[in-house]
Amino acid sequence: MSTTICQVMGFLVSSLGVAGCMVATAMDMWSTQDLYDNPVTAVFQYQGLWRSCVRQSSGFTECRPYFTILGLPAMFQAVRALMIVGIVLGILGLLVCIFALKCIRIGNMEDSAKANMTLTSGIMFIVAGLCAITGVSVFANMLVTNFWMSTANMYQGMQNVQNRYTFGSALFVGWVAGGLALVGGIMMCLACRGLMPEESRYKAVSYNASGRNISYRTGPYKVGSGYEPDTKIRKGAGYEEAARSEDGRRSYPSKHDYV
Repeated sequence: MSTTICQVMGFLVSSLGVAGCMVATAMDMWSTQDLYDNPVTAVFQYQGLWRSCVRQSSGFTECRPYFTILGLPAMFQAVRALMIVGIVLGILGLLVCIFALKCIRIGNMEDSAKANMTLTSGIMFIVAGLCAITGVSVFANMLVTNFWMSTANMYQGMQNVQNRYTFGSALFVGWVAGGLALVGGIMMCLACRGLMPEESRYKAVSYNASGRNISYRTGPYKVGSGYEPDTKIRKGAGYEEAARSEDGRRSYPSKHDYV
């Protein structure tokens, strides 16, 4: 029962994580204009992975997509790629995990097959979560670098200073979603151990005689021809077995031997 609960909880947590990654990728507020020095402004700018938007004080918002790919920074394109890879792996992991759930029986699927599918989906969720966390962290590093460069230029008295941008809400959504996908993948990997079938206790079949435990001792077996000398000596009161003669005949004891 605990294995089923762990598997279902991992599936639900991973589903939330993958959905959060999709929402974060589609959001426009990856970077927002810093209003620390100018809290009252008529124009508020924010940017996402796919377009940049401008919101006026009247409430009108205008967004413009990025019409170029090669003109964007390399790190920006890397963030896009990481988020897309994370979403694709997450969706594939969900499809595999649905068929791997223990509460769902499909044909004559064995528990070992479900365990392998559960482990595969867990690894996919872990990689998807790491891709999302890495992509968001790289974008956040870009924002921090540009922010302090703009601040340094501002204090040096440069007039043509671009707007400073700070963290947007999409970054926090991406971090949380990546963490959920990572935790869900770990739970799926833990559930895989409970789905693995136990090893057979009887690795070999042993046959015993009925009624008694008879042990047979193996050893060399010598086939006799019937003409070998009998070296056994019978123990008895006043009787000893005589040795064979050279011609192979047995010599019997005389009457004097019984005295």
